[in-house]
Amino acid sequence: MSTPALEVRDLQAWYGESHVLHGINFSVGQGEVVTLLGRNGAGRTTTLRAILGLTGSRTGSVRIHGTEAIDLPTHRIAHLGVGYCPEERGIFASLSCEENLLLPPSIGTLGGGMSLAEIYDMFPNLYERRYSPGTRLSGGEQQMLAVARILRTGANLLLLDEISEGLAPVIVQALARMITTLKAKGYTIVMVEQNFRFAAPLADRFYVVEHGQIVEQFAADELQEKQDTLNTLLGV
Repeated sequence: MSTPALEVRDLQAWYGESHVLHGINFSVGQGEVVTLLGRNGAGRTTTLRAILGLTGSRTGSVRIHGTEAIDLPTHRIAHLGVGYCPEERGIFASLSCEENLLLPPSIGTLGGGMSLAEIYDMFPNLYERRYSPGTRLSGGEQQMLAVARILRTGANLLLLDEISEGLAPVIVQALARMITTLKAKGYTIVMVEQNFRFAAPLADRFYVVEHGQIVEQFAADELQEKQDTLNTLLGV
């Protein structure tokens, strides 16, 4: 059996005195797309941040491609092949679209990431706006740029936080195509999503987070039979 791309066991996390995660357990196989569902404040974003060591403190086990990362600093975790796209995107507003793409270094021993040509092939909008400053890009273009920038690094485990939030349907469709393409290329993706309609056709498996714990898990082919449970847990 192959080593999981990501294996999280009894992950506890704090912001200062506030205990947010209370023993998160889940794993993601190589090349899988997994979605973390849950209400706002359930602990989904904190789970992604804790995997990267971006919370105040954390305990438990986070194994990335078989390497224990719980005691590693964030920059070392990134070099294990992890790319993180936070909800706030973090685009450099004073740089052009292409300068943003040229900024990230390659990480670890994974070799180079996608070339600019490959990025522009996947995101034609970014090619058209390659000389535009970050501030001139639409919200959807900024989101595409935030994800594309990760792909430039060579990361193969992508942590994507609410990438569809507040975007026009045509952009959401483009992001869905992107995830399908990346999965076909063998990338492993963990998504935090509020937009269930966006996540449902893309993910192989789903975990529901509530009060800092995983309270339900199911595969894509169980989606129909779990609908009542989801309505109760998510209030959708």
